[in-house]
Amino acid sequence: MSTTVMSVKTEREIKEKAQKLAKKMGFPLGTLINAFLRQFIRDKAVNFSMEPAIPMSKALEKELSKIEKDIKEGKNISPTLSNSEDMINYLDNAEI
Repeated sequence: MSTTVMSVKTEREIKEKAQKLAKKMGFPLGTLINAFLRQFIRDKAVNFSMEPAIPMSKALEKELSKIEKDIKEGKNISPTLSNSEDMINYLDNAEI
């Protein structure tokens, strides 16, 4: 694979933030840029969203909190099953 240098103008702050985030994720910034360019070529489209991440609802937060508590207390957790026969037996005898 032959490589070339590409010079792109961007704001210093954008470059620094992108490098910092890429490093935090364990990637060199160039690797992410190359991945974006490959996707652009493959899809012939630009896919990005300006929408902020959708926050979790209070109901979902409450439900996840209950689940995390159960996990810590070892409640409502099925055992590890190694085959379908054990699974069927477990489900047939489960208390609902």
